[in-house]
Amino acid sequence: MKKKSIATLLLLAMIVLFTGAANADPFDQVLNRWTKTIKYIDEDKISFLEIKATYYSAEFIEAYVQKEAKDNMWTQQEMEDYKYNFLAALQMTEMIPIMIEFTNNAETMHLGPFDIMVKLGIGNKFYKPVDYDKRFNFKFQGKKEGLVFFPRFDEKTGKDLLKGQKNVTLELKHTINPSVTNGKDTKFIWTVENDDPSKLYQGKSAARFETDRLLKRLEKLRKDKAEHEKQLQGINDEISTVQKRLDELAKQ
Repeated sequence: MKKKSIATLLLLAMIVLFTGAANADPFDQVLNRWTKTIKYIDEDKISFLEIKATYYSAEFIEAYVQKEAKDNMWTQQEMEDYKYNFLAALQMTEMIPIMIEFTNNAETMHLGPFDIMVKLGIGNKFYKPVDYDKRFNFKFQGKKEGLVFFPRFDEKTGKDLLKGQKNVTLELKHTINPSVTNGKDTKFIWTVENDDPSKLYQGKSAARFETDRLLKRLEKLRKDKAEHEKQLQGINDEISTVQKRLDELAKQ
């Protein structure tokens, strides 16, 4: 298997994702389980906006990798190499990737800045994207698709945000195209309680990904510690100054 860039891997995934649904094979059955579609039709019965969203679950990713391996007749090692690179491109150890596709046959859409248009609900909190396809920031008609990445772990505690959660909800503001959405926010809900991304990682690959994540977490903790120590030093200096002045006043 020839080595592909991260951008190429993601582009190929997008092409397969939104062109494969017409075939009734096992991959498409998995794709249909994780893809949600909402279509808005304007009052003229002609203009419409269709939005598709695919949650990148462990089941979907594994099915996609297996499909690529079968279609390209890869060896086991070639498949494992592809899988490792694909997971790295998706940043699965840190992010929750969701593919969004718009088919806009209505007035021009203005989505930028896109990170204020979309959020992911987990439990009783909502999270903004950490990153997204910047093409969403430009006005358009017709089709536009891209990945949106949400945090998988709590920024402060490092806790897995999906642990113990039954559902996640992707919300898009009605302002993406107010004349067609009729002032209604768009919501997609997935049941993720049985989704286990850890199944994607085995052996040395698992250790490598986990090591990378923990090293990044350790680096952040060290920076936080340095900042807190600096603040504490400032407080101690002020305490010394105040105490010194109190001692001077006591001698008067």
